[in-house]
Amino acid sequence: MLKEFKEFAMRGNVVDMAVGIIIGGAFGTIVKSLVSDVMMPPIGLLLGGVDFSNLFITLKQGTTAGPYATLANAQSAGAVTISYGLFLNAVISFLIVAFAVFMLIKGINKLDRLEEAPVAEPTTKECPHCCSTIAAKATRCPYCTSELK
Repeated sequence: MLKEFKEFAMRGNVVDMAVGIIIGGAFGTIVKSLVSDVMMPPIGLLLGGVDFSNLFITLKQGTTAGPYATLANAQSAGAVTISYGLFLNAVISFLIVAFAVFMLIKGINKLDRLEEAPVAEPTTKECPHCCSTIAAKATRCPYCTSELK
């Protein structure tokens, strides 16, 4: 059983999948930073200085009564909140990752189509004298008997 597991774990697909998961995790971290640190501040500024990470609804007050200026204040007071701003950040992150994966797959598919479609040599040609369609390897036209180069 241990030998079978070793064979399974060392297959190319499993190793490729593991590498993909590791790279995906690192890519996710980069995208999260892109969304929260680069994209959302200008969007929030355009929408009147809104910080999306601090958009929340208080369902139940914490040990100290609200209103709470930030999500961190509400959470430290023990308030129960719906953090829809963080959810918006996560949705935007997902859309960026999905678009990047779409573009990657689109590029791979384009390369596959280029590799799959070899340029086939023509099997026929046209006689320059009588304009008949003849075999590409023909040295003499069967219709007008002209010699071909």
